[in-house]
Amino acid sequence: MRQGVDRIQVDGLECVPPGRIVIMLNKPRGLVTTARDERGRDTVYRCLDDAGLPWLAPVGRLDQASEGLLLFTNDPGFAARITDPATGPTKTYHVQVYCVPDAAALQAIRAGAEVEGERLAAVDVQLLRAGGRNAWLVIVLAEGRNRQVRRLLAAFGIAVLRLVRVAIGDLALGTLPKGKWRRLSDAEVECL
Repeated sequence: MRQGVDRIQVDGLECVPPGRIVIMLNKPRGLVTTARDERGRDTVYRCLDDAGLPWLAPVGRLDQASEGLLLFTNDPGFAARITDPATGPTKTYHVQVYCVPDAAALQAIRAGAEVEGERLAAVDVQLLRAGGRNAWLVIVLAEGRNRQVRRLLAAFGIAVLRLVRVAIGDLALGTLPKGKWRRLSDAEVECL
């Protein structure tokens, strides 16, 4: 036996930890991003029932009213790099709002606002499409603070109707159905 190498056995069989696993989930609205909820609400783990996966932790969060791309992993170092504003990729959201912001409003949102002593801003804000009374915006964040998009828009009197995270860095949600998940390829993990 080599010096400094530990081995774990159960009933004489050596236990080998699984390699890094990273999955993406298209989180439906109404689920909370936690393993257990003290109020009995459904959690994102409902989507992973009977998947045969080892324990995976969410990488960041989406609030109960938000939907879209949510990552899970068994690698805490990878999760920390993804969620760290200094090293992590941008996060892209499609946000339906109850107004049609003009160019000046979009520029003001890009510039950001002071909200409860915290500076909130977006890397980019663009108009995706507009109808009579509402519009869809593309909002890109460098980090994902608690309810950042909702609080930033509220600072400008803009109500959010729907919020969908569509990408993390170059990894796009694509056509993955709501409530479904898939494992990321090594190449996809490396691009993050």
